[in-house]
Amino acid sequence: MLCLEFLASWLPGFPSLAWGSTLTDSLLQGLIGACAVSVLCSLVKIHLYIQCLNDPDRQTEKESIRSQWSLLDHMHLFLLTLIFMVVGYRVAALVVLEFSLRAVSMLLSQNKGAHSSQLYLLCQYSLGCGISCSLSYLLEGAPHRTCNLILSLGLAGFLTCYVWRLARHVCTMYELHSKERYCGVCIFLLTTWHGIPTLLCNALKITFAVADLAAVALINQDFLSTSEAIRFWTPLTICYTLLVIYMQEEQRQNPSQQMIYQTVFVRMGGLLILLMTVGRWMDIVNIFISLVGEIWCLVRAGIMLDVCRAQDFSQKFPESSSRQPQPRPEVHGRKSSSVTEPSGERSAPRGEEGAAAFQ
Repeated sequence: MLCLEFLASWLPGFPSLAWGSTLTDSLLQGLIGACAVSVLCSLVKIHLYIQCLNDPDRQTEKESIRSQWSLLDHMHLFLLTLIFMVVGYRVAALVVLEFSLRAVSMLLSQNKGAHSSQLYLLCQYSLGCGISCSLSYLLEGAPHRTCNLILSLGLAGFLTCYVWRLARHVCTMYELHSKERYCGVCIFLLTTWHGIPTLLCNALKITFAVADLAAVALINQDFLSTSEAIRFWTPLTICYTLLVIYMQEEQRQNPSQQMIYQTVFVRMGGLLILLMTVGRWMDIVNIFISLVGEIWCLVRAGIMLDVCRAQDFSQKFPESSSRQPQPRPEVHGRKSSSVTEPSGERSAPRGEEGAAAFQ
């Protein structure tokens, strides 16, 4: 404890960190949030790999997913732990609320029955912030807060290690085991891999529902009166609603990788301008940290985002994909008929078939 008190006199005073026992709690919360993001990415990777494996036209995408380094998973977990540990609860809460508004806008703008697989990868950083906000709110004032976080980290670490091993096993052995039918894990995935998006969707709905309530409660703790809360929430809600609708329309018209990164900069820029007027100076620093964290999550999932973007395009325009292979059988049919049958012999059967059809 004397060592921590000595460090506290030299280290800067972040609002999200108190150098002592609270530092341990912040580290545990950040690690749990990073584990949640890692589990999400691994499950999406498993689903996309099996989906591309079952499609003969997407073997290149399958190999690109398979070629991802497993060492990056550990690096991804380490960097996200540091980011979630440092980011303050105010900025994390605003990121959670912003993504919830963006997700609702994206789901409402889609056609009935459409499915956006990119949404699972776009919510990575927001999911980690939501886990941190929920733990901060639910364990606030708890007498055994650190012990509860250690138990939560044990469960999160177990799930993360298991999903990592499952993803490596699927990318290396699923193609062989699904044919030979002697691996229990691969046989189980062979019949249940279609349900992974539904599982993730239900889990994310519950997570963000709790995170939104926790985010609103945490932000309202800083206001002494209702007028201060209204002065903060009114411009934030109006400006961010208009911004999300505008960026959603732009991204729908131009769903490219550059547009995704541009959306991140515009959203974080809008949040920065709002916090410069009604926030604190440390919130501005946390905005730049959040920008780095979200960019890193998108870069890490770049290959999977490309696969999801192609999948969403094929779902929106199924006619374009179905038109391409249609002319090929006609051309081959004409070539084969012209080679095997003379022109005179080919016209006689057609006339007989036509007469039989009319009779």
